[in-house]
Amino acid sequence: MAFTREIPKPLDLSHHYSRVTKNRGSSAVKDFYKYFGIPNIGNLAGGLPSNNYFPFDTLEGAAALPDRFKPTPNKPVDPPPEGRKSVTSRSADDLTTSPVLVPKTSTSADLLRKIDLKSALQYGTAQGYPPLYSYLRQFTRENMHPNVPYAHGPEIILTCGSTDGFSKTIEALSNVWSEGHDPVDEREGIVVEEFCYMNAIQAVRPRGLNIVPITIDDEGMKASGEGGLEHVLDNWDENRGKRPHLMYTVTIGQNPTSGTLSVQRREEIYAICSKYDVIIIEDDPYWYLQYPSANDSSMAVRAQSISKTNQPGKNPRNKPKSSGYPFLDSLVPSYLSVDTDGRVVRLDTFSKTVAPGCRLGWVTAQPAICERLLRITETSTQQPSGFVQSMIAEMIMGPHDPDGRGGGKADAGWKTDGWVRWLEGLRGNYERRMQTMCGIFEAGKQLVKTGRRQSMNEEWSVIDTIPMFDFVWPLGGMFVWVKLNLESHPLWKKTSHEKLSRALWIHLTTPRYLVLVAPGSLFAPTEKIRKEKSYSYFRICFAAVDEADVAPVSHRFVEGCKSFWAKKKLDDIDDDMEEEVEQRLLAMQMC
Repeated sequence: MAFTREIPKPLDLSHHYSRVTKNRGSSAVKDFYKYFGIPNIGNLAGGLPSNNYFPFDTLEGAAALPDRFKPTPNKPVDPPPEGRKSVTSRSADDLTTSPVLVPKTSTSADLLRKIDLKSALQYGTAQGYPPLYSYLRQFTRENMHPNVPYAHGPEIILTCGSTDGFSKTIEALSNVWSEGHDPVDEREGIVVEEFCYMNAIQAVRPRGLNIVPITIDDEGMKASGEGGLEHVLDNWDENRGKRPHLMYTVTIGQNPTSGTLSVQRREEIYAICSKYDVIIIEDDPYWYLQYPSANDSSMAVRAQSISKTNQPGKNPRNKPKSSGYPFLDSLVPSYLSVDTDGRVVRLDTFSKTVAPGCRLGWVTAQPAICERLLRITETSTQQPSGFVQSMIAEMIMGPHDPDGRGGGKADAGWKTDGWVRWLEGLRGNYERRMQTMCGIFEAGKQLVKTGRRQSMNEEWSVIDTIPMFDFVWPLGGMFVWVKLNLESHPLWKKTSHEKLSRALWIHLTTPRYLVLVAPGSLFAPTEKIRKEKSYSYFRICFAAVDEADVAPVSHRFVEGCKSFWAKKKLDDIDDDMEEEVEQRLLAMQMC
């Protein structure tokens, strides 16, 4: 007799809820909304403005067809065959668009397909606009993460972007602690990568949490070894407060280091989090931007693989269910794929797949955690913009009403096939940008000096190579994390390391080079890391400039480094420029 292994239910993690979160009840007003949908009801109960007075009769736009950009292979043998130039699926004269129109009123009786301004611009449920919520929930559960290993699968809730999702998650799962007011043994903590996305740090620091950095390698957060996750948690000093119960991590194209965490490493880290009861907050805006060609390019130019265990496109999911799309199946899967306990809270966003100004995303987690986030949303943001939600829903899902018009051919909407094809095309364009920049950096990372030497009666030519910087070809994301070899600079022993790094940063911004890079200090979660390590790094983004500018700006960076390594003194870059440096750094932090 065959026995089927029962999938466990997610663990009850309510002991991690903040005091405020535990006390939250459902919104009586939002609960009352369920009566508003009764057909032909004379609604005199709700404090809703009349939709007849909304000034918008339609919401219209023109959207790209989903196959506008040419994908790159999921399993390449060589770098992208199109080379390092702009590539689209059509000629420049054939970049067609399709109209998207959200009507004022839809006649559809199906609330999960009814897309109109009458409903989208009205007060709504905190889960999100019903049609878009329903679509994203299905896409998340069936296509993105079809193998979540706990019973009944995850739930989602729409957010105003990942920052909003993170803020609500932190509010739900941590208590505010104030030095001088609260006892040290009540102080909670969060572990983060050694270099990390600083908006997250700036969100938790005012709450008084211990910010605990974990050492990283080319993949990302280390599971073991000195400074690794297990070492830090196992040797936690309780005089600092409670052992951290939260982790914040970006696992694909990590910001700023571009590391991509393998399935094997995820399993190791997850086991440690399960052992020490740590909730994983996985921020994954770059999940679709995984670059299979990076390993092959690294092998071609360095005879060195980036990772033997981590190769997007060559790392298939050994799971019972497929996403239904080879592209999605080829991607290194989320922590959700190993989440037997239900301790992963995943943040997704439309910022990198549609536009940052959408301020639209969603959280995926076990239902009990999503329910707590729902209660926070009911009394804060309530839901994302109805304008944005209705346009995204109409573009992808297509109209269910004769007056509506969706994206894609025949105005029928992109559908899931089109949405996945759009993601493939975005990956292709960003992968080609990565190849362009990294190819130029690879060729220019060493300063070549020639000279002549004599010995006795003989003279010969000498070629010296001085390594100025190095980097790892990124397996995902939007960044190249450059490690400066400042030790090879003639002034290394004549000035402070931090000043030398800042001098290079200033030198690159001068009119001859006009290159702005992000100094490593912007991503140091602690003062110790900022002082001891951050001066050695620059984060360089190949996504920010126009495609035609990637190559020339990359060349200017290389030339700027070469001319800086020729400097014998820093007279033109002195302390008088400190104020200008601070102004530039502040301007970058606003981005």
